[in-house]
Amino acid sequence: AAASGGGLWRWPATGLARAVRTFCGSERAAAALRAEQLAERLRVRRSEEKKREIPKDPAQRRVRKLAMLSKQLQQVHPNVLAKVLKQGTVYQNEEIVVINKPYGLPVHGGPGIKNCIADVLPILAKMLESMKAEPLHLCHRLDKETTGVMVLARSKEVADRIRLLFKTRQVEKVYWAISLGDPDPTEGIVEIPIVEKEVQSHQPHYKMTLAPNYRLSPEDGKVVKIRKNRNAESAVTRYRLLASSYACSLLELQPITGVKHQIRVHLAYGLGCPILGDHKYSHWSKLAPQKLPKITLKRLKLEQSKARHLPLHLHAHRLSLPLGKRIDLVCKPPLFFQKTLEKLELDIPKD
Repeated sequence: AAASGGGLWRWPATGLARAVRTFCGSERAAAALRAEQLAERLRVRRSEEKKREIPKDPAQRRVRKLAMLSKQLQQVHPNVLAKVLKQGTVYQNEEIVVINKPYGLPVHGGPGIKNCIADVLPILAKMLESMKAEPLHLCHRLDKETTGVMVLARSKEVADRIRLLFKTRQVEKVYWAISLGDPDPTEGIVEIPIVEKEVQSHQPHYKMTLAPNYRLSPEDGKVVKIRKNRNAESAVTRYRLLASSYACSLLELQPITGVKHQIRVHLAYGLGCPILGDHKYSHWSKLAPQKLPKITLKRLKLEQSKARHLPLHLHAHRLSLPLGKRIDLVCKPPLFFQKTLEKLELDIPKD
C-alpha cells in the first residue's frame, strides 16, 4: 500500500487476486519447464551411459545378455515361461516329459523368486497335451544356474517311481563342467562327506563344505581317521578329464550321490578346480567374483572387472533312466557353454 491524499490507497481485492494468480501461474509454468528440461537431460545422459556400457567385444555382450535373460525369466508372465520350457522339450512319452532346463531359472520358489519351474507345470502340461491334462510332477532338482536334462512325470505314481530310482542310485547322471585348472590325477573318484557351515566374514553366509573322515598327522604325515561329523552327508563323485587348454579343463562328472552343490564343492575344495563362473565356491572366506588366470581372460576376451557376470559352466549332459527299458536322455550344452568351449579350444567329445 502507498500513502495518497493523507490516507492509504489499497489495491482492489480482485486485482490483487488476479495478479497473484498470474504470478503463481507463471512460476508454475517456469518450474514445469525446468523439470521437463532436467528430465530430458537425464534421459540423454542415461542413453549415453547405456551406449558406453554396451561392451564392444561379443564375448562380453554374451555374458551381459545371459544375465539379462536370467533376470527376464523372473519378470515374464507364467504362460510365456511355460512356452519357453515347451520349446526346450527334448523327449516325451506316456509317462515322462524331458526338458532342457535353461540357465538362471530356479526349480522351486522362495524369497525374491517370482517365477520357477514348479509353478508353471500345470500350464506346461496343458500346452503339451490338452486343457484337461493333469499337472506334471517334479522328479528331481537342478541348481538355478545349472542347465540340462530335467525329467518331469505325467502322474504322481510315475514321479514316485523315478524319485525312488534316484534315491537308490539306479539313475546314471553325466555332467559336463568347464573348470579352472587340471585335476590331478586326471581321472578318479572323490569320496568326501559334505556339510553345510556358516562362514564368519564381513558378510556372514552359509556354504556347503568338505567334512573329511581322515587327516594327515602333522607328526609323521600318516593318514589318521578322525571323528565323523554327525551332520555330514556321504558324497561320491566320479570324474574324468576330457580336454585341457588355456588354464581350463572340460570335465565329465558322474555324481553317485545327490548332495546339495556336491559337484561344485568336490571340484573346488576336493580337487582345487572350481567350475568356471562359480563365484560362490571359488573362495571360502568371502563372497567375491572368481579370479581368473590372465591367459583365460585373454582367450575369453573378458576383463577381470567383468568376471562377476560370467555364468556357471555346469551342464547336466546325459541321464540314463531304467523305466522298463533303459532310456538315454541327452541335452546339448547351451550356446554360452559352447562358445566358451570354442574360445578355450576345448573339444567336445563325440558321443
